Amino acid sequence: MKNKNHLTKDINKKIDFTVAVPTYNGETSLPGLLEKLKQQINTEDINWEIIIIDNNSNDNTAIIIQDYQNKWKHTFPLKYFLEPKQGAAYARQRAIDEAKSELIGFLDDDNYPVSNWVEEAYKFAIKYPQAGAFTSQIHPKWEIEPPENFQPLAPFLAITERGNLPLLYKPQTKLLPPSAGFVVRRQAWLEGVPKKSILIGRITGNMLAGEDLEIFSYIQKLGWEIWYNPEMETYHQIPQWRLQKEYLLPFFRGIGLSRYVTRTINIQPWVKPLAFVAYMLNDLKKILLHLCKYRFKVKTELVAACEMQLFVGSFFSPFYLWKHGYFKSQF
Repeated sequence: MKNKNHLTKDINKKIDFTVAVPTYNGETSLPGLLEKLKQQINTEDINWEIIIIDNNSNDNTAIIIQDYQNKWKHTFPLKYFLEPKQGAAYARQRAIDEAKSELIGFLDDDNYPVSNWVEEAYKFAIKYPQAGAFTSQIHPKWEIEPPENFQPLAPFLAITERGNLPLLYKPQTKLLPPSAGFVVRRQAWLEGVPKKSILIGRITGNMLAGEDLEIFSYIQKLGWEIWYNPEMETYHQIPQWRLQKEYLLPFFRGIGLSRYVTRTINIQPWVKPLAFVAYMLNDLKKILLHLCKYRFKVKTELVAACEMQLFVGSFFSPFYLWKHGYFKSQF
């Protein structure tokens, strides 16, 4: 009876921390992630929850989560929500709407946290109250070893190993981290992130990326800090197919095509025409230098080909976004 009363008390307490897992067709990866979350340590004084945001999956994701819920015996609840609008931005917004805490930690279904991830995330939020969002140290878990010269591309696959000390991303550096394994304060999100973002994330037939950088840019614009917390470690499961040219070329093209949005969020409207010209000239310079350096290898050498797609996509980004109606919500 004593244990039962203790459990009831914990459930009725204010939720301190939410782990939100947006997923699309995650039937093979979700079980591994849930096992990692079940093994979290030193959370006795943290009242937390797990919410799964099923982003309109067409596999057995819902069935798998229901099976876990039927067998769940932990003090922290496991909840499931279906978000029918396709795109990571919609799934994350749904997580913000459904979470019961001020702190929401996002984990992709292929990012497996170490056993003290929740503990370290909660401690960091208390220690750095001006941090509107902060991200994990993310190590790769390659299914196969990447090419020897792949290192310049690794950060674009959300590999973030920036040392073992906390790092503040200063606005003047124009550098922001990937969003895998990040924690956000509800207040910062509600104050800064619009209900309808310009970039929604990769969906079938569209590799346009950058929705994570858009989120962080809005939060940083309001004066909230963005941090890297190395104590929050996760391992990104990277399958073989994500190292194939057929995947990587559209992937880097999509990153480039989204860049005009993330580049200009924090720029005053009257400065944007000047910034537009400056970015175009800089991108053109990068393309020409890349061609001079690699010549015909830009079509055959993987890293060179991916970088060229990034530079060309960045050059055409404002025209692509305008043509495809991504700015309609702003005008």
